[in-house]
Amino acid sequence: MPEIMANTNHGKHPILIRTGAIAQLGEVAARTVRTHKAFIVTDSIVEGLYLQTAKDALAKADFEVASYTIPSGESSKCEKYLFEIYQALHDFGMTRSDLVIALGGGVVGDLTGFAAATYMRGCHLMQVPTTLLAQVDSAIGGKTGIDMPFGKNLVGAFYQPNAVVIDPGLLKSLSRSRMAEGMAEVIKYGCIRDAMLFEAIEKGQADMEWMLERCVRIKTTVVQNDEYDTGERMLLNFGHTYGHAIEKVSGYTKYTHGEAVAIGMLKACEIGQKLGVTPDGTKERIQAVLEKWHLPTTTDLPMEELYQTMLSDKKKLNGKVYFVVLKEIGDAKTCPLSEQELKDLL
Repeated sequence: MPEIMANTNHGKHPILIRTGAIAQLGEVAARTVRTHKAFIVTDSIVEGLYLQTAKDALAKADFEVASYTIPSGESSKCEKYLFEIYQALHDFGMTRSDLVIALGGGVVGDLTGFAAATYMRGCHLMQVPTTLLAQVDSAIGGKTGIDMPFGKNLVGAFYQPNAVVIDPGLLKSLSRSRMAEGMAEVIKYGCIRDAMLFEAIEKGQADMEWMLERCVRIKTTVVQNDEYDTGERMLLNFGHTYGHAIEKVSGYTKYTHGEAVAIGMLKACEIGQKLGVTPDGTKERIQAVLEKWHLPTTTDLPMEELYQTMLSDKKKLNGKVYFVVLKEIGDAKTCPLSEQELKDLL
């Protein structure tokens, strides 16, 4: 498997995709940063699975290592645990030249990335994603942040990692539901940019490592073209405007991120059809693939609450909500909608 170089405004950084790569963390860290001090943030599930392996790999490369564990789940992506991480970094004597490592899924990656971006105005950062969703999406691209009572990911920073280490072997510990959550993001990539990927998933012919590489290359290319999310990168949010509203209205407990995005993609197809952009039959094809992975396709949450939540979406610019719709599977566009237009379409 390859090592992909991501070229951003902050320079180049490697994205290593290799089975067994977690055992090589020390080697990657040693050639990425000059320090020999590393602090790992993980969660209560990943701690028992991979934390010791990561520590051993870093110690083998002569790193001094400490760690901090947050409770597993979206509710940990908040200011409480952000400030606890700051305290732990201080207690370990971390400086701006030292390395912070996010070992976990999207919650750990977002929270740890934001801590690294803001502690002493920026430490070195390595992302080591342990879920499919994080490996194909959230660990790549430099988006970090926490949830607030008034919305998901509304406080954060763009902060590129010094390296991303993706070990497909870590996925063997995931339940089918966690794999399905990640597959929602994989399906999203096929919908917006890669018809061949979508068709392979549709036919059940997609190899996991092949899917990982295609998704990572798509995400990396889009981020390189639009690092700060004002144009092309918005396409990556296909299904997310409605999906984030579902997560917020349901209190981040009823649906996982991937489940909410699955429902959001189908709602985006409905809106695209009403706008005359999305061809008939597109929604049905996507729904069939989502159902194969036992992902939800509808919600009974109050539409008025969902609508009001969408009005605070990060993609709202100049009074317009930028909603992503499909021109066809493999080709997407953004449609700026006024508040009233969005309400009428919903």
